[in-house]
Amino acid sequence: MNKKTDHQWEIEKLSELRKLETKPSLLMHSCCAVCNSWPLEYLFETFDITLYYNNSNIYPQSEYNLRLSELHKYVSIFNEKHTTSIKIIEEPYDYDTYYATYLSKRPEDKEGYKRCGMCYALRITEALKYASNHNFDYVTTVMTISRQKSADKINGIARRLATGYPKVQYFYSNFKKDKGIDFSVNVSKSLGIYRQEYCGCEYSTDNLQDE
Repeated sequence: MNKKTDHQWEIEKLSELRKLETKPSLLMHSCCAVCNSWPLEYLFETFDITLYYNNSNIYPQSEYNLRLSELHKYVSIFNEKHTTSIKIIEEPYDYDTYYATYLSKRPEDKEGYKRCGMCYALRITEALKYASNHNFDYVTTVMTISRQKSADKINGIARRLATGYPKVQYFYSNFKKDKGIDFSVNVSKSLGIYRQEYCGCEYSTDNLQDE
C-alpha cells in the first residue's frame, strides 16, 4: 500500500477541520511577507491564525527589520481585505546568541545540508514550544512554500520534534502545491512587497557576492 504523502494528509485534514463549528487556533511560524501570503490565503477560513515571527537566524538586523516591516504591511492589507484580525507575535532578535550557539558550529556545510536542517529544527522547536505553552491547537511553518527548501525534510523534522509536545498538533504542509508559489509571486508584484534574494543566513550571502 502506498504511503500517504504529507500533502494528501494536509488535504484530508483541512476537509475534516472545515466541518467543525468553530475554528481551531493555529500558530504559524512566518519568515517573510512573500512566503506568508499563500498560506494565509489558503488557511484563514479554516483556522484562527496567529503569526509567529521568530527569526534570529536572519542577517543582518536591517534585513530582519525590513522583512518584519513588510510582513506587518501585508498583514494589515490582508486584514482589511478579509475583515480578519490576524496578529503577529514578535520574539526578540538575538543574532549573536544564535551565531555563537548554532551557526558558528557548521561554517563549512553546503547550502541545504545539515546547517539548514539545524536552523529549521530550531525554529520549529521554538514554535512548538510557544504553541504548547499558549494553548494553541495547531502549529505550522510557512517554510514549505520555498523552492529552495524541501517540504519533506521540513515535515520530517517537525514529525520528530512534535512528539515532545503532545498538547499541540503539527499541521504538515507542502505550500508549494496548488500554485502556492505563483500566488505569492503575483501578490508580491501587485503590492510591491520586498522579495529577498537569500534565505537570511549569513553564509548564504556569499552566493549573492558571487553573482
